[in-house]
Amino acid sequence: MPLLRDVRDQLGSPYLREHADNPVQWWAWGADALAAAAARDQPIFLSIGYAACHWCHVMAHESFTQPAIATLLNESFVSIKVDREERPDVDALYMSAAQLMTGRGGWPLSVFLLPDGRPFMAGTYYPPDDRGGEIGFPRLLRALANAWVVQRDAVAAQADELMDALTHDVTFADHLVSAPATALDLVAARSRLRDRLIRLCDADGGFGPSPKFPRARLIDALSEFHDDEAQAAVTRTLDAMARRGLYDHLDAGFARYSVDAAWRVPHFEKMLSDQALLARTYFWAARRVAGHPQWHEVARATLQFCLDELATPDGLASSLDADAGGVEGSHVTWRPEEVGDALRAAGLADDIPRALARWSIPSSAALDGRTVPAVAEGEPLLTPDSLLAARAALREWRARRPQPRRDDKVVLEWNAYFASACLASNEGPLIAYALDLLTSLATTHRHGAQWWRTQFTDVHATAADVAALGDAMVDAYEATGSDEWLTRAVDLANYLFAHHWDGDVPSAANPHVGHGVFTSSDLADDLPLRPKDLFDGVTPSSHGLSARLSARLALCTGDPDWTARAHRLSELVGGLLRDHPDLVVDSLDAAGFTLEGVEIVVPGAAHPLSDHVRWRAVPRSVLVVGTGSSPLLIGRTTGVAYVCRAGVCARPVQSVTDLDEQLRALEA
Repeated sequence: MPLLRDVRDQLGSPYLREHADNPVQWWAWGADALAAAAARDQPIFLSIGYAACHWCHVMAHESFTQPAIATLLNESFVSIKVDREERPDVDALYMSAAQLMTGRGGWPLSVFLLPDGRPFMAGTYYPPDDRGGEIGFPRLLRALANAWVVQRDAVAAQADELMDALTHDVTFADHLVSAPATALDLVAARSRLRDRLIRLCDADGGFGPSPKFPRARLIDALSEFHDDEAQAAVTRTLDAMARRGLYDHLDAGFARYSVDAAWRVPHFEKMLSDQALLARTYFWAARRVAGHPQWHEVARATLQFCLDELATPDGLASSLDADAGGVEGSHVTWRPEEVGDALRAAGLADDIPRALARWSIPSSAALDGRTVPAVAEGEPLLTPDSLLAARAALREWRARRPQPRRDDKVVLEWNAYFASACLASNEGPLIAYALDLLTSLATTHRHGAQWWRTQFTDVHATAADVAALGDAMVDAYEATGSDEWLTRAVDLANYLFAHHWDGDVPSAANPHVGHGVFTSSDLADDLPLRPKDLFDGVTPSSHGLSARLSARLALCTGDPDWTARAHRLSELVGGLLRDHPDLVVDSLDAAGFTLEGVEIVVPGAAHPLSDHVRWRAVPRSVLVVGTGSSPLLIGRTTGVAYVCRAGVCARPVQSVTDLDEQLRALEA
């Protein structure tokens, strides 16, 4: 692809478009840019960020819009700009380089490469001048340009050393296999995970120090335990996140993370992936932890925020910016006098004291006199009816302020999570929306035989895109009993193994082959090394997603080849599941489907028995309903529930009471 400025109108990424007119001569990632670097015999400066990233905006303003710095880059480097949300595989590879070199990562990510794409220097944000002991960006550019000319051998040697380390990272799974998957003790691994999460969960909820991210899948794992300590940790975490500044108490939805450990001051960007995963977590926890029906309402409001603010003709947009009008969080924070003005203008002056007290907006605040609303201690989590008019008035007033920009990329993976969250609601309108969305994605994100990460069909789908969508198709199958969803899920899983699997594909006849899932497709050949994604972050790993999809297909179809693939994926991370389950929570969950998955079969049309199963959110189970072609339905009576594990079924039951007794026994 030519320079960004020459193809600005063809770019799908708002992040790339906003940089196209910089004085820096930015290229898009790809063969053209690498060829230009080789032809000019210059190193590459690779800058990776995303549209909602505050510090990406800061570095862009301080450096990339400055003519003097642009001249340094244009004269001595080929500069490439990447949207990490479009190319998570590019980001993953070079983020690993930054972490190996500096011990930390983040965005903007700044990496210097040889013309063939091998990194030799990596960091994150650089200031425009030497500051606080940190080297300024111009001085770094001059030093590296000089090293390229006079110390080329040393630069190449550094690249060789770093690539060796990156290669070891990518082949990490190859060295973990210690025993067949069947030898894994999942009860012990889950117990180890529970104990680790309990130790990490502090008085404010959540796991780890600031900046604190809302780790939805860790909460899901802990919510499966019914002891008082685990339930208290889940309650503390979900209540704190929903009551304090991480949650938007006027418009709903969660911020990306909390700057502090108490969830009071958010980093204000809102990501679709967070909304979807957290909504699903709140739905599930409302069923698993007694006495918290309000969590269901938090989840529903979060999904409604997405439908109100992120909906596009092609699906859900990826994010809202942290900044509005050039100021971080200005659209969210309040001064008491602004609350007063808004409510007086709406004829609600009598509500001012109550509103200030409920949303904890004091007369003085730490953020330049402004406050992030939070629900005060003693107040109910959900807005009382008596303050609904005041809340609406504050929302209307806030809407008049400069608003954050929206990144309209429709990311396949994140939309799949959103569809799954809607299906987890058990609410008819949201289920209908999810089914329509999944059908639409198969049109907007698939052209011919190829899947694409965004609706712009210029970046191949990652393993996480394909596996997450396949998993959502299985969710749709559970919700409807229609064979079309299972067929679509199988097609996606076949695509995943055709284009992302490393080596021979496991089968019932040859189960112990292959080395896991590459993040990037074999249709994308523009990286010096194809990364693999083993460890869970704020979103599930592609390894865990692939294992979960394979295992659920095995349970739904009875196909032994899917069983073999699920076993192999669990086998590859067996050592991690045993020793560090907190790093691979999604793979641990998938291994549960593989080794001890439960089939709950309720043949026929909608029935109180199947409704009860959905309400229970039974861990590591598949629900097979309807009159489709699944072998689990053959010869079975409608209106009766069958609970089976490892080919052994409990006695068929006809009452919700008897079914609930069998389901409780599974969780014992």
